[in-house]
Amino acid sequence: MAYPLHGNGFTVGFSDREVTAWGGLALMKQMLDRLQFREAFSEFGVPEASSNRGYAPCQLIEQFIVSIWCGACRFAHAEMVRLDNVLCRLFGWSCAAEFKAIMRLFGRFDMLTNERVQGNMYRWLFGKLPSMKCVTLDLDSTVVTRNGQQEGACRGYNPGRHGRASHHPLLAFIAEFQLVANFWLRPGNVHSANNVLQFLESTLAHLAGKTVGLLRADSGFFDDAFLSALELKHIPYVVAAKLTHPLQRAIYRARDWWALKQGIEIAEIEYQAAGWKKARRIIVIRQSASDREPPGKSLSLFPDDPAAKGWRYGAYVTDLSLPAVEVWRTYRGRADAENRIKELKADFGLDAFNMKEFWATEAALSFAMLAYNLMSLFRQAVMRTRVKHTLSTLHGMVLAVGGAWKGGHGKSHLLLSLPRKKRAWFSGLWANASDLPCCEN
Repeated sequence: MAYPLHGNGFTVGFSDREVTAWGGLALMKQMLDRLQFREAFSEFGVPEASSNRGYAPCQLIEQFIVSIWCGACRFAHAEMVRLDNVLCRLFGWSCAAEFKAIMRLFGRFDMLTNERVQGNMYRWLFGKLPSMKCVTLDLDSTVVTRNGQQEGACRGYNPGRHGRASHHPLLAFIAEFQLVANFWLRPGNVHSANNVLQFLESTLAHLAGKTVGLLRADSGFFDDAFLSALELKHIPYVVAAKLTHPLQRAIYRARDWWALKQGIEIAEIEYQAAGWKKARRIIVIRQSASDREPPGKSLSLFPDDPAAKGWRYGAYVTDLSLPAVEVWRTYRGRADAENRIKELKADFGLDAFNMKEFWATEAALSFAMLAYNLMSLFRQAVMRTRVKHTLSTLHGMVLAVGGAWKGGHGKSHLLLSLPRKKRAWFSGLWANASDLPCCEN
């Protein structure tokens, strides 16, 4: 072999041998096979290509998901998977597609197709988790800034970049399993409570056969119609309340404050907003802002009143019969949903994958949610650690492993470049991926 490139003390040559920097993805392939992903995919209802020369939708979706696992946060980044012959051979793609073919697939989605595919996809995955019987559901919304002329990208509430066009998606999370239960894209100028009832129905349909033991949501869901729907369905809830002026007056009149510890006090009131058919239980927490900036808001109606000045308030409407302090602590667990949204933006392209067409963007992001769910399942069922490692951390731990194919005796052998002291550990992960508890008969 000639070494035509010379450096200071070393030379560089070229090889035709197929190698990859992502040999650890063999674990993900083993897990997908155990989950029977390809067999289930045929039932998702993903639109087929209009041309016989087009790529199979299953391959395009697999390429998209694998590219996200490798760190892609733009459609163009999927090229790193297309040019990796080892990954193509590992996943059985005879010829990998360019990223524009993936975009064309998402362009064939419309509203009804998205709802059908998402429903089938979530029900398949949750059906693989027999231990998931009673769940805590966390609902949240976020703002995704857009730079361009995408459909639905409008000027609305955007605390990070005021005045910029954005989308305002809704998300539902299953707290105990760190899984996304639903995702809807919305225009950036909609009210926080827009379509929340329909979103709730869609989420419950995804959880067919599961019981929602508790629902937690932020103040965007503080709406009488939404709360009444939960009560009608007998779903216990804790929802953050908007500190409207009438509610501020009710909080100001509260007198029975109980000190949890220095600088934190809690109270309980009955409150019936205008238009509500009945009064509801409100738990109010206030924290002193004398030496730090706690969460919550000040009572803007009483900025100079000594009784309210120096406190930050938070309020939560609930139908739980737990003591007030337990209701507050129960709601605080919802903070993990914010961490999941940050992770989706940082590692799974929630704020990056977008197309000109609105429904195409929602389709792409829906499969990004699937990439997240499968990686979350990998963390829990294969890694089996209590630490919630991010995708970027998993790259360094297990996914970014050098690999190369070696043929012999009619079989293909993937050789991984691992130190001897880590090989037993990796073999244990392989055993976990090959014997998933969720795939037991």
